[in-house]
Amino acid sequence: MAKTIQAIRGMNDCSPTETPLWQWVEEQIKDTLASYGYSEMRSPIIESTALFERGVGEATDIVEKEMFTFVRDEESLTLRPEGTAGCVRAAIEHGWIYNQEQRLWYIGPMFRYERPQKGRYRQFHQAGVEIFGIPNAEADAELILLTARLWKKLGIDQHVSLQLNSIGGLEVRTKYREALVAFLQNHLDILDEDCKRRLHTNPMRILDTKNQAIQEVLNNAPKLHDFLDEESKNHFETLCSILDAMGIRYEVNQKLVRGLDYYNKTVFEWVTTALGAQGTVCGGGRYDGLVAQLGGHSTEGVGFAMGLERLVLLVQEVNPNVQLARPVDVYVVYQGTGTTAAAFNLAETLRSALPQLRIMQHASGGNFKKQFKRADKSGAKIALVLGESEVENNSVVVKDLFGETEQITISQTDVIAELTKRFA
Repeated sequence: MAKTIQAIRGMNDCSPTETPLWQWVEEQIKDTLASYGYSEMRSPIIESTALFERGVGEATDIVEKEMFTFVRDEESLTLRPEGTAGCVRAAIEHGWIYNQEQRLWYIGPMFRYERPQKGRYRQFHQAGVEIFGIPNAEADAELILLTARLWKKLGIDQHVSLQLNSIGGLEVRTKYREALVAFLQNHLDILDEDCKRRLHTNPMRILDTKNQAIQEVLNNAPKLHDFLDEESKNHFETLCSILDAMGIRYEVNQKLVRGLDYYNKTVFEWVTTALGAQGTVCGGGRYDGLVAQLGGHSTEGVGFAMGLERLVLLVQEVNPNVQLARPVDVYVVYQGTGTTAAAFNLAETLRSALPQLRIMQHASGGNFKKQFKRADKSGAKIALVLGESEVENNSVVVKDLFGETEQITISQTDVIAELTKRFA
């Protein structure tokens, strides 16, 4: 026998029993975004490596350690590790944001080479949202309100909490980095190797280290909010006042900086402890300089991304009341001379008349007993049965596979009305 080939480590299959929940979660996301007037965009999975080096930042963990990069015909290409840079690139290239506001969303696979763990894989899936051309804090607030509404629809709102911060503009962060580095230079003996590396590349990332000993030292570090300019303070105060007025609870976390270089002013994360250690369900913030940094006209931006693997796990963990659609509603069984064509005709007629129903037709032969076993296994509620006598009389047997109603025989002309009543 030939040796079997398995999936690459950290790149998972999604089985037919798992996809209904994924589809339901994605449907709630898409419906929520549509209700706010956002439009879908789609971008390539492969982009120029330079896009992420310039957009995400060369000193970030993503660019330094996690990208899937290869060279083809002397061109360096990368599987997208996140969605914002590609969305900005497309918006610039096609003129979607020139002198206009734009609210966009996307969904799809991303790729990062990191240690696989529960809910975190090397190929993972994100839904992301970007707003362009609106500098006001109202845009930031809308994104947070949108996500809060989504959590209620998913049934996870009691298991997530919002953390919020303002990191100011480039000048603010430059001054703060100098003060933070000066402080940490006095505590080099406490820093682990990762933090020592970041001290010279991206020192603000040390603020969200998972090392508790370093976190205790950071409690005495300079506070970022002490360095904020008036514009950043006013922006943050406006955002907080809107959230207060709308009853959105949040915690101001001055150590929250997010992991990408393009952020400024508002950053936020929705976090949960329902999956074990605290994990981020959704994160984002403002990136007013990114469009110009990637070659476009100066355009404000704010957005977020949520990891679908972790979101699906959270729904599984805390919402047992999810009502998923059946994979099959109606199963058509048939046996005898002349029944094959009649079964095909019945199934196609019903699909045209009742497109909302999932109708499966038996196709692997066998007697009625075998076919009913397949019908039960499919999860269908109703079986439609055609034998030679039913074909001759232009009738059909309607059998409730859940045993809730009696089996009946009706004219084929009445099947549409009968199924409409039963699946109302």
